[in-house]
Amino acid sequence: MIKVPEHISSIKPYIPGKPVAELERDLGISGSVKLASNENPIGPSPLAVKAMRSGLKELNRYPDGSCYYLRNVLSDNLKVSDDQLIFGNGSNEIIELAVRTCISPGDEAIMAYPSFVVYSMIVQAAHGKNIVVPLKDWRHDLEAMASQITDRTRLIFIANPNNPTGTINTKTEMDRFMKKVPEGVLVIVDEAYYEYVESKEYPDSFTYLKANRNILMLRTFSKMYGLAGLRIGYGIAAASLIEEMNKVRQPFNVNSLAQTAAIEALRDENHIRRVKQLNIREKKFLYKEFEKMGVSFVPSEANFIYVTFNEDVAGNIYEKMLKHGVIVRPMGPNAIRITTGLQGENKKLVKALGKAIK
Repeated sequence: MIKVPEHISSIKPYIPGKPVAELERDLGISGSVKLASNENPIGPSPLAVKAMRSGLKELNRYPDGSCYYLRNVLSDNLKVSDDQLIFGNGSNEIIELAVRTCISPGDEAIMAYPSFVVYSMIVQAAHGKNIVVPLKDWRHDLEAMASQITDRTRLIFIANPNNPTGTINTKTEMDRFMKKVPEGVLVIVDEAYYEYVESKEYPDSFTYLKANRNILMLRTFSKMYGLAGLRIGYGIAAASLIEEMNKVRQPFNVNSLAQTAAIEALRDENHIRRVKQLNIREKKFLYKEFEKMGVSFVPSEANFIYVTFNEDVAGNIYEKMLKHGVIVRPMGPNAIRITTGLQGENKKLVKALGKAIK
């Protein structure tokens, strides 16, 4: 038996949402909907699908390790130099690259709870120390997070919008916070859901990058662009940090179809507009239905809604909804996270939730 270090063996594995096919097979049902993983219910851009079909004949070749064409398109779109971009197998890989680059054993990383669980998992895997600060009013408590900075702090994670609550920290709050972050500490702002944000108070992280603050922005093609199955995301930071992160990046980490699809997804503005409009409309529908049922929820700036209960019943409600063919995400004992889906899916969800809470 191989002895695994305690900092690895004690990690609680990430449990992905239950696939529809598995649920239907286990329960002997059909017509199920998955509203658990914050996926785009419309799917990818038709332009992206067409580009992938054209690229199938080149699958005998290794992908472009530098993501050259995607890098050029994205640098033009974002108005940054191409050496300020790094691409990964989803933005998850960018998190791992940042941790591997910056964390030595015993170094600290500050993060909120509840937030994206992968932050703490990767830091622990690197033998770092997680400093966890509870949310305040369902949002990152930036004042409390700043107070936890020590001479061992190397990273601070801020999910904006936050997953699972869908809340944001405002420009004023971020401005105040960034002034308190010392040199030598990297702020990782995870903006996986930034395209869905409607609030005018949402901060523009590029202002901190232009001001030469130590910031790494994380973005993804998994959500708004509907390419979750291809696993492609990217990071934006100072060229000097990107250079160091590239030293621990595998040479062919982003597959060729993902690169091709991402380019066309960026260009299809009509598809992006359609996805965002659907999300706005369906969130309003769900808010209204939850209010009718007396279900508590947190207003969201993302494509999901955090639903809370006064008792530890989330697991029971989750199981009951499974039997009605609806998959949501339990978030601890008294909350579930619900992805906004298509209208028919959301109606099925409302019906199942209504039965589950009785």
